[in-house]
Amino acid sequence: MKPDWDRLASEFEGSSTVLIADVDCTVEKTLCSKYGVRGYPTIKYFTASTAADGDKYEGGRDFASLKKFASTSLGPSCSDANIDLCNDEQKAILAEGRALSADERAAWIADQTRQINEAESNFKADVEKLQAQYQAAMKKKDDLVESLNTPRLSLYRSIKASGHDEL
Repeated sequence: MKPDWDRLASEFEGSSTVLIADVDCTVEKTLCSKYGVRGYPTIKYFTASTAADGDKYEGGRDFASLKKFASTSLGPSCSDANIDLCNDEQKAILAEGRALSADERAAWIADQTRQINEAESNFKADVEKLQAQYQAAMKKKDDLVESLNTPRLSLYRSIKASGHDEL
């Protein structure tokens, strides 16, 4: 992925609206922790409408996918500051949000963020349970195979191999 990322950075070098950069999280541990980077490679992007710690990019990791995302999703996009870039549905959502008080908007954002974090936490807990089930099933299978893989089995197989299983 690194060569494609570097190529993407070269494509946008000098852009006044898009910055493509990388951070070595083995060196910049504090920065990566601040922005919620736990696994590598992680791609995060920042626009006026992302969370304060950025949003995680989940798309393709090849140059074409990265360039398409950067070209269409980064730089100026629909937001309260760029309403002229919004479609009618987005304008309606912005109007709805502007009709709320600052406290109501903050509470709504906090609730949505809490639900997202809860979903992530529940997912991780479910994966851990599945991993434990997988490990237990693997051990059960390995123990059974080991108990059945006896000298008797090998000797019985040798009878078949020597041609004594004729009808």
